[in-house]
Parts: sequence; structure tokens; C-alpha cells
Amino acid sequence: QVQLVESGGGLVQPGGSLRLSCALSGSRFGLYHMAWYRQGSGDQRELVVRITDDGRTDYADSVRGRFTISRDIRKGTVFLQMNNLKPEDTAVYYCNAQSRITGAQSWGQGTQVTVSE
Repeated sequence: QVQLVESGGGLVQPGGSLRLSCALSGSRFGLYHMAWYRQGSGDQRELVVRITDDGRTDYADSVRGRFTISRDIRKGTVFLQMNNLKPEDTAVYYCNAQSRITGAQSWGQGTQVTVSE
């Protein structure tokens, strides 16, 4: 059973940076496409960025050029570097893993990111 554990959220001023981490356990990391989603208060959950098992990335227009996804395959961890943060980036950020074999998805517990003066 896949488990995802996120860390790295917090409070930051506009223009600041944060780095989120998501560690996958219970299965082989290379079998999964990984993604970060976010959900602001009163909003629907939206895709922030996705990285496929072979390293292709797809960013939401709202974060392209400011956010960067990366991964450490050996450690089974995916990262989200967030720079030049804006108040509209405030949300709970969720890590997602999708099996490239079955399509089944797993979610982390979420980590709060708040961008405010």
C-alpha cells in the first residue's frame, strides 16, 4: 500500500520561497507518475505540476517559471521548490502518486502553505 508523507509547508511573506517534500513508501517509486495539487479555501483542488515516470513535466500556467518540481529516485522523494510566492498561492498542497500500471491514485495528507505579510 502506497503511503505519501509531505513536509515543508509554512508561512512566508510575498516574494519568499518554500520547498515541499513528499516521500513515497510501500512501493517502487519508479512505477509512479508524481504530482502536486493544491486547494485554496472554498476552491476546487487543482493541479500544480506533474512529473511522469520518465521525467516529463507539466506545469499550471499560474506557477510556470516560479515553481520547480524535482525528484530523488533513489530516495523515493519528490520536491516542489516554490519561489516568488504570491498570496494567491495560499492553499493546502497535496502530493499525488498515480500508478503507471493500474492508474490507481494515492494522496498525501496535505501541507498548508500561507503567503501573507
